[in-house]
Amino acid sequence: MNVSSNRTSRNAVKAALGALGMVCLLAATTWPGLAVAAETATSPAEPARRYANVLRVRGEVIASGGSSGAERHLREGDAVYVGERVRAAAQGEAVLKTEDAGFLAIRPNTDFVAERYAAEDKPSDSFTVRLLTGSLRLVSGWIGRTNRAGSKVVTPTATIGIRGTDHEPYVLSAELAAATSNREGTYDKVNRGGTTMEVGENKLDIDAGRVGFVRAAGKGFKERALITILMPVLLDKVPNFYVPGEFDGELDRLSESADQDSLRQLEQRRKATGPAACVPGKVARTWLAQLDAGIVRRDAKAIVAKFAPDAAVRANVKETGGGTTSLDITRDELAQSTVAAMKGLTHYKQRRVSTDAVADRADACDRIRVKSVVIEQGRQSGKPYRVESLEEYVLELRDGKWLAVKAETTQK
Repeated sequence: MNVSSNRTSRNAVKAALGALGMVCLLAATTWPGLAVAAETATSPAEPARRYANVLRVRGEVIASGGSSGAERHLREGDAVYVGERVRAAAQGEAVLKTEDAGFLAIRPNTDFVAERYAAEDKPSDSFTVRLLTGSLRLVSGWIGRTNRAGSKVVTPTATIGIRGTDHEPYVLSAELAAATSNREGTYDKVNRGGTTMEVGENKLDIDAGRVGFVRAAGKGFKERALITILMPVLLDKVPNFYVPGEFDGELDRLSESADQDSLRQLEQRRKATGPAACVPGKVARTWLAQLDAGIVRRDAKAIVAKFAPDAAVRANVKETGGGTTSLDITRDELAQSTVAAMKGLTHYKQRRVSTDAVADRADACDRIRVKSVVIEQGRQSGKPYRVESLEEYVLELRDGKWLAVKAETTQK
């Protein structure tokens, strides 16, 4: 693409987008280089299953793998997905808020993967975490009530079942065991509620205030002795390597109300997705009206509030030569560009010609696909524009609110 066509692409992006396009147009104004994308770019892939968002983070905490295979440093507000491997550095810590209103605190030098997650208010709801090394603190959400058997932590030496609880599983490595004068293996300290530690057919219930332990199978053990040596046992006292994390004060407060808060969110979900409430068209029109009102008011915060932190936003704009330019932006870029471009917007008018919506699945109403044709006109930085666009959204119910997790606008 030559310099002349680059200018044409930028001008096209600036001058021709609908209500979502209005927002993307602002991005092109602030980052003109971003508008020069592949003319035949494919649609962004559907995101992997998200199970939590980052509530707090300190130091280096990295997520890698998953469906994208990419490695990224986690920041507050970021989504975390099933299948991603999460590792905290020696000074790294984080707190994740799960979709069922639970919490997962990541301690320094911890390595784990969330292998399975489903929070759909069904008997099949589940949350399986594989803890490779280090420690987590888990405050269970409503999955711990709707399907306790589906919530568990798997370690190299044991499986920990959750009985509606606040607990801290710890996989102590050989190096740390030697440094702290403890035995290598899996520990689980229960702060509230209870857990069950399992090794084969052997089970041990752990109540609040107690610590369970299963030692690692080291070299030199005779097979006959393993049955006895590797059975889970209760310890007389809390091991010295259990120390509070950076965010434990806040977690203590959150844990106190976790049961009530998670059940309240579950009830909100049931009201929002029940037969009487599951009217995709009504949800879509309400959501679009709120988005449009924010644009009319020049209220950047109101616009951004309609999108999830991990929302994927794309605009496809026709060029004067007949080609197409695609622009991908994040929600952070969306916020910055919206603020910048609202200053030059006058005489803004819009009309939605049509709006169609359908639930993503027949058996649930927590994800809706929306298509809407919009005509928009006004003056941007003193220059008139009029454009008709097809907007497509994927709306997802999160914490009782409908947010766009995917948005795409195409100039007609």
